Amino acid sequence: MAAETARRAVVIGSGFGGLALAVRLQSAGIETTLVEGRDKPGGRAYVFEDEGFVFDAGPTVVTDPESLAELFRLTGRDIADYVDLMPVTPFYRLIWEDGYTFDYANDEEALFRQISAKNPADAEGYRKFLAFSENVYREGYLKLGTESFCDFRSMLEAAPSLIRYEAYRSVHAIVSRYIRDPQLREAFSFHTLLVGGNPFKTSSVYALIHALERKGGVWFPRGGTHALVRGLLRLFTDLGGTFRLGVPVARIEALSSHVTGVTLADGTTIMADAVASNGDVVHTYGDLLRGHPRGEKMVRALTRKSFSPSLFVVYFGLHGTSPDIAHHSIIFGPRYRELLDDIYANGILADDFSLYLHHPTASDPAMAPEGCSTFYVLSPVPHLGKFAADWDRVGPVYAERILDYLERRGIVPDLKARLVTKRLFTPANFRTELNAHLGSAFSLEPVLWQSAYFRTHNRDDALRNLYFVGAGTHPGAGIPGVVGSAKATAKLMLADLGARYPEARGWPSNAGPALAAAQ
Repeated sequence: MAAETARRAVVIGSGFGGLALAVRLQSAGIETTLVEGRDKPGGRAYVFEDEGFVFDAGPTVVTDPESLAELFRLTGRDIADYVDLMPVTPFYRLIWEDGYTFDYANDEEALFRQISAKNPADAEGYRKFLAFSENVYREGYLKLGTESFCDFRSMLEAAPSLIRYEAYRSVHAIVSRYIRDPQLREAFSFHTLLVGGNPFKTSSVYALIHALERKGGVWFPRGGTHALVRGLLRLFTDLGGTFRLGVPVARIEALSSHVTGVTLADGTTIMADAVASNGDVVHTYGDLLRGHPRGEKMVRALTRKSFSPSLFVVYFGLHGTSPDIAHHSIIFGPRYRELLDDIYANGILADDFSLYLHHPTASDPAMAPEGCSTFYVLSPVPHLGKFAADWDRVGPVYAERILDYLERRGIVPDLKARLVTKRLFTPANFRTELNAHLGSAFSLEPVLWQSAYFRTHNRDDALRNLYFVGAGTHPGAGIPGVVGSAKATAKLMLADLGARYPEARGWPSNAGPALAAAQ
């Protein structure tokens, strides 16, 4: 450990990005305090229980487990001692209005058999798409996914790769080049929706998600996603980190060129050599730096950008088990591009919807009372800047429409008769409970002109020891994205603070001259 440095850091927010960053800093001997304003850790990965049902509130698709295991290996620990990750198969069951289903799994023979049965010509097209996806995975994720883009030169250096893989085209455009069947095009382009991106606008680089899943699998922690949150938090405190729960940060203390710490809502001031925010980027600059010229300037810049949609979520528990319902289901409505236009551009809460159905008791029956099933169903909806509804009034009606649809389609049979409990989470809740600008569920929209250098920088350009981690920074949303942002931000912070990991375990050889000197 580099404890002799006696450097101190504060990380605001205990979502996956904040947890991963706090673990990295504490592993390198930085005395780190992690501050969480809510009554439980996890940020969007919150959890609640009702009538014996356990509901993960947020991200439930766990990919690239290697990026998580690396956090434990930094100090010679094993992720298996903290959390039990179970493989999910199929990855997703895709369901269309006409009754067609497609089980997207890591069984190559079964995958090609389904593609060939739908459209024989698309089997070869899928091979070419998979090769494209693997290439952008290598260039865009392995090489650039954990690098910071704090100056325009770094963007120029990445430009040749971006041009080579036609980053200016959309994911759907690339999929359509190789795949002809309309439903198969949807099957291989929907992934961007999981990180807040419209597949018709999101850069083709995001096609890497397909290869990432194929290479690393899809996983679920026994006990739910929040079990992974608890495992990471236990790792952090085992390393000696300090966790403050239930008292939000009220203000980041800042001078003209740097920050000095944070003040909590109870009046406590925590001094620090560095502060990192896992909070919403507009909230951080606008509320936590209120009155500071840098905060005001950045709020003006950020609010001119486009933000991802929000989500409407219905959590519900049922009597009876549901063995025929997959862990993850993607349910396509009658429209695809037109519905996405309504959500992203037109600000319309449409009569139809496409849904994600999460059924964790398919993998872990203990997340419901014996003989019962836990679910949530998620519908992408416009953010509050495009559809400023009274969600207290609209929400219950919209929820009934969704539940009726699931029952009428036979996706969840006898849903209403078996219903034990339900709870709603709306765009208004994203704004009030998570401080999300416009109630956006994924922060800045992941389009090319808001990627890498054009996202919020991992280190502020003016306040030299203020850092950012999470969905609003590079590389973006999703568990692998925010864990990758933590690695990028940690490289900057450790170099700036003159710290290193013990024996440099887990640290890449290209960590940079400042860190190399510190080692």
